[in-house]
Amino acid sequence: MTDDSDITDGSSVVDPVDGRTPPAVAVVDAQSPGNVGTIARAMKNFGFEELLLVDPPELDPEGEAYGFAGHAREDVLPNADEIGFDHLVENYHTIGCTAVTNEDDRSHTRFPYSTPAELADRLPTVEAPTALVFGRERVGLTNEELARIDEICSIPANADYPVLNLGQAATITLYELRNLALGDATQLPDLERVRAPEPTIDRVYDQWADLLAEINHPEEKREKTMRMLRRVFGRADLTEREANTLLGLLRRATERPAEK
Repeated sequence: MTDDSDITDGSSVVDPVDGRTPPAVAVVDAQSPGNVGTIARAMKNFGFEELLLVDPPELDPEGEAYGFAGHAREDVLPNADEIGFDHLVENYHTIGCTAVTNEDDRSHTRFPYSTPAELADRLPTVEAPTALVFGRERVGLTNEELARIDEICSIPANADYPVLNLGQAATITLYELRNLALGDATQLPDLERVRAPEPTIDRVYDQWADLLAEINHPEEKREKTMRMLRRVFGRADLTEREANTLLGLLRRATERPAEK
């Protein structure tokens, strides 16, 4: 880790998608090295790279933090910067994450707040280096710290037990904000690209119509039945492989009576 003397402007790796810098992740006074490692791993999962540590625990390369970090032990964790809280709030647009919010606008320490999903839509408009700030395992961020932070984020949860583990809270938040770091570069394929072409889907419908006729489905009900099938398969977004498999099954079902 480096200290805050090596950090001057809150800069980080620029997001190749839109030229913006993804938010940094700051952890204030964490007590468990394992939680720091868990957060580093979540950052690696969702494309975040800049980890800022305020009063961190000892992070032994042979210890719990690196053990929990997964592949983040290779870059995110060893490249983490140790900084002071003053430096954090002076050089970043800060978003403090808390489970406890005020119920109305009579106090502005923990209210108003945004959910992580709302932040995902709004943060791209912030023209400043940003940092998501997570607090201690037991008490989170203090009111004094939150009073110096620019805005508040809270995860919707069960009102009877809204407090999440530090690592869990960070993972959920980073997941919701992943597009700020990854853009469209995720592991999952684009469903629009694998959806069966319309001519193939039309053949599925034609085969269904043939099957309804073959089994003597009441003629006055066929139009309604076909409309229902179109709605079902329209919601399903069949892949080409799925559509071809259905075509084969329907064809065999249609031809089977003729074989007897």
